[in-house]
Amino acid sequence: MQTLDRNRLADRLAAEVERYERQHPNSRRLHEDASHLFGRVPMTWMSKWAGGFPLGFSAAHGATITDLDGHELVDFALGDTGAMAGHSPAPLVRAVNERLGERGGVTTMLPTEDAQWVAAELHRRFGLDQWSFTLSATDANRWLLRLVRLVTRRPKVLVFSYSYHGTVDESFVIVGPDGTARSRPGNVAPAVDPTETTRVVEFNDLAALERALAFGDVAAVLTEPAMTNIGIVLPEPGFLEGVRELCDQAGTLLIIDETHTFSAGPGGATRRFGLRPDALTIGKSLGGGVACGAYGLTQDLADRVFAAVSADDDTADIVDVGGVGGTLAGNPLSLAAMRAVLGEVLTDDAFNAMEDLATSFAAGVRSTIARHDLAWSVSQLGARCEYRFASPAPVSGGASAASADPLLEDYLHLYGVNRGVLLTPFHNMALMCPATTREDVAKHQAVFDEAVAALVD
Repeated sequence: MQTLDRNRLADRLAAEVERYERQHPNSRRLHEDASHLFGRVPMTWMSKWAGGFPLGFSAAHGATITDLDGHELVDFALGDTGAMAGHSPAPLVRAVNERLGERGGVTTMLPTEDAQWVAAELHRRFGLDQWSFTLSATDANRWLLRLVRLVTRRPKVLVFSYSYHGTVDESFVIVGPDGTARSRPGNVAPAVDPTETTRVVEFNDLAALERALAFGDVAAVLTEPAMTNIGIVLPEPGFLEGVRELCDQAGTLLIIDETHTFSAGPGGATRRFGLRPDALTIGKSLGGGVACGAYGLTQDLADRVFAAVSADDDTADIVDVGGVGGTLAGNPLSLAAMRAVLGEVLTDDAFNAMEDLATSFAAGVRSTIARHDLAWSVSQLGARCEYRFASPAPVSGGASAASADPLLEDYLHLYGVNRGVLLTPFHNMALMCPATTREDVAKHQAVFDEAVAALVD
């Protein structure tokens, strides 16, 4: 396997940073003038952008973004899944305009017909019987954790090391180098040490999961069907079935977070892999970028929640101030957006073409890796794929974190941006949307080939 020259990588990265600064003066000016924005960005994680300042944009349609300096980029980041439907697809624009205009009523705290349609569609796709709406997957996860603790009377949850479930306090815990639980690096001033609320084991480790559940204090396992935010880590054969079996044995509930793994198909990995969760969360992509999320429960779990509330109404209230719900959750605008996206954009048929493109994307990257004999790999989950700086691909969050190469990630990201290709800025993930074309994939391939050749030839 070929070893990269780190000095050459540093030199190439410096050249790409200089080119990025030269090509994007308006983006740089936007950042420098943002004196009243905390960290000079609308959201602090935007400061992580390679190149010293984030790319400002003026327009986005389909799979194309136009930045403030007039450059067009093929967008494979797609808002880190939030724009998996593509940017401003026509059905979404029509539905939002109708709700804002002739129909009116962005938020009313009243139900609409769209709510029942979306709930029925989510039942069809994912199989869970009862649904409620949020403004993000974070909300969905946070509220569900309250409900599962309510019905099980157990205090703890279990997550897999380096998983990501939004800004849920309980989820920022990892397996440390000594094998014990510790707060994840970067966790900002948690109110409670997450090792007090959460058990944690490595993904794909059923033996460790069995030991952790044996304590009898875990209300629910919260997991993605495949890890995505530490790079794609796929489940090994039999792992997800084993998780379900161990949860059943321990009296622990199983929550599947499909926020990113919706890329696996119209019913996410739950439908593709035949999973049987007790509850499911999803957000981002459902509304085509309009803030929304949802959580689903089996009928049995829903019945247990209402039974627990009625039996203990002095300490639990899910219809008032019990920490579940929000004024804007389930608002008419977000539900109109979800109905348009699910009904007309991210349809069952749309996923076939998206996955075909992702497969072509992955095959092209693999061929380049093989041609240069690099110790890299590619992982794919439906319409999503990612190149990794390890071979074989990692099978746990800890191993995936250890394979990270920030300099190489920044180099490949900036090399692409400087030539009209945008990947997810914090790792080398590419997602296909219904508007993505074979020409878009070919453009990435050409740029990727150039970027690798500049490093190793």
